[in-house]
Amino acid sequence: MDADYFENDYARLWIANQILFFEYKENVVLDLEAAQKVVLDRLMIQNEKEYPVLCDVRGIIDSDKAGRDYLAQSGSIMSKAVALLVHPNTSQVMSKFYLEVSKPRVSTRVFTDKNEAVNFLQYFI
Repeated sequence: MDADYFENDYARLWIANQILFFEYKENVVLDLEAAQKVVLDRLMIQNEKEYPVLCDVRGIIDSDKAGRDYLAQSGSIMSKAVALLVHPNTSQVMSKFYLEVSKPRVSTRVFTDKNEAVNFLQYFI
């Protein structure tokens, strides 16, 4: 396994230019099991180093409360900042709701443009 790339059933993760890229695969249902697995794998690839994280959630088609709650509590551990990359309208509404309810501990913003998301994260490198 390449230390800077990892893939599981739910997502692809890699580190490039001091940013951790986290991309959910297509048609993911984010339940508690999926949330625990992706957080565990993200922490493994980070190897105890904090990174700004670009999290592409466009592949998520559904989620349950347990999965969302787990991510609200543990999803930003070892993250300097998080940029959520979403589809316009659909995922954006869900992501903004997540931000209002979970109150992430690190600076977190929602984007529909990947370049804007990366630019935001540059401040946290």
